[in-house]
Amino acid sequence: MTESDILSLLRGTPPGLTVRVVDECDSTNTALKRDAAELPADSVLIAKRQTGGRGRLGRSFYSPEGTGLYMSVLLRPSLSAGDMTLITPAAAVAVCRAIESVYGVEAKIKWVNDVYAHGKKVCGILTEAVFSPGGALSHAVLGIGVNVSPPPGGFPAELTHIAGTVLDAPRPRSLPALAAGILSEFYTVYDSLPGYDLASEYAPRLMYVKDTVDVRRGDEVRRAQVLGSDGRCRLLVRYPDGGTEALSGGEITIRPTGGKV
Repeated sequence: MTESDILSLLRGTPPGLTVRVVDECDSTNTALKRDAAELPADSVLIAKRQTGGRGRLGRSFYSPEGTGLYMSVLLRPSLSAGDMTLITPAAAVAVCRAIESVYGVEAKIKWVNDVYAHGKKVCGILTEAVFSPGGALSHAVLGIGVNVSPPPGGFPAELTHIAGTVLDAPRPRSLPALAAGILSEFYTVYDSLPGYDLASEYAPRLMYVKDTVDVRRGDEVRRAQVLGSDGRCRLLVRYPDGGTEALSGGEITIRPTGGKV
């Protein structure tokens, strides 16, 4: 996978977009954040392997060579603080579109930042905002990691119950097409925010609607039923006392019994 492989397949991306492919780095998000002051907006970094891939809440992201796409994008949004929350769902929709287009595999979204295929997590998304000392938004880094095919020897034991792959066998020549597809689909949405009707594409892909889940925010865990998502891609839930809420942060865990609250 080379820069020219990806650039030749892009469509609808900003004219100044640049792509750099490296053999290895600790984390593409970390590397872009480290070099952000010297880089223009829409700089893309792709690593063939990560030694310290990161997910939300301090989790690691397993990133062996040859079996996945590990990519980050440097953004300098003109969005309001409230509209910044749309970047992650925009990326999730873009990943779903690209997986379906490149591989013909149906993809779903587990709120807030995971993409699933074949019933398992195949993609994690991590958006990190960086602020200036005065409190203004300086830039954001969007990280996307996709498990495309099974790693040699399988996933580590602690991941086997959750991690899956888009394909059941390697197809390395497809990685440039996947990278270009995700970037093209993402910018189609991102460049039209906040006016783009993202919710109409996000909601039909949402997993666990009508199921019972645990809503986790910090140390607090509450049981709830998923009702769907709203116009800003927030998760709508109903608690046992009948109260409802539109969640813009936290995470959910499916309860083994499912069903209603």
